[in-house]
Amino acid sequence: MPLSAHAATFAQLALANITREYPNFPAHLITSADERPEPRSLHPAFYGAYDWHSSVHMHWLLVRLLRRHGGTPALPDTEAAVAVLDRHLTPDHLATEAAYLRDRPSFERPYGWAWLLALAAECRAHGGAEGERWARALGPAVDAVDGLLAEWLPKATYPVRHGNHPNSAFALSLALDSGELSAGTERAVRERLLSWFADDHDAPAHWEPSGQDFLSPALTEADAMRRVLAPERLAAWLDRFLPGLATGAPCALLEVPVVSDHADPQIGHLLGLTLSRAAALRSLADALPEGPVRARLDEAAGAHLAAGLPAVERGDFTTDHWLATFAALALDPVAPR
Repeated sequence: MPLSAHAATFAQLALANITREYPNFPAHLITSADERPEPRSLHPAFYGAYDWHSSVHMHWLLVRLLRRHGGTPALPDTEAAVAVLDRHLTPDHLATEAAYLRDRPSFERPYGWAWLLALAAECRAHGGAEGERWARALGPAVDAVDGLLAEWLPKATYPVRHGNHPNSAFALSLALDSGELSAGTERAVRERLLSWFADDHDAPAHWEPSGQDFLSPALTEADAMRRVLAPERLAAWLDRFLPGLATGAPCALLEVPVVSDHADPQIGHLLGLTLSRAAALRSLADALPEGPVRARLDEAAGAHLAAGLPAVERGDFTTDHWLATFAALALDPVAPR
């Protein structure tokens, strides 16, 4: 099913959420009794959608929908979306966001950083006067993230492997795909992914999923290696990493997760897992030669996508503020730039 079939609904979800200031979950350290930070004062561009990273990636979703389908029968009315993006993605607002990032080097590291790079890349790819205007305004924040990544990577001796926001492989993959990194930082990202993961083997796939994952530790790592290994090396690495795939052995990563309570904020993360798995499985399948492993991954990707998509448009803020982004990744993967 193409993204176009959901473009209008997803755009409305994105618009509603990036302009909704409350409820809000700020990841802000209050340092005195006199401090009364309001979301819009801390984050004039990314104050909505419950938390900063969700606001950033729902902006990404809106720009992607405009780029892919704006002005077509799938998304004929773009005026409201462009107006909101023009209000949010201004030089003054994004200078404030950039200063906030620089002043707090661990804020949203690395997940939110990566989504900001992805947003800038999407604006640049959108092109025209609008896209160029938004991309220019994002420039200082992109520079801030590039510098923060360059400072952090030499200290990141070990990756974070669990299936939540701090996952190292997912963020660095998204950062690489953006094409927004300086040459030195991009080289450092590639080197760090290889140093972390190149020798991995026999992944404990039977431990997945954990109870509040929205990313698969194993599949996210494998999809990161897709970015830094040539296809033949990737196939050999994957055979060591998940040896049961080639033999047809049961694999928990290919089974659609059970989500017992869609409205629970943590259990509901598993809805995102179905969609992020679908994206990773499809991307890995496309990178492999024809054969049984590719076929298994492709079949599992379809099953996960079919299970996850119906949950995106439930009218429940618990999932509405973020899940459509991962549906878009599954339906229309980000191509490396």
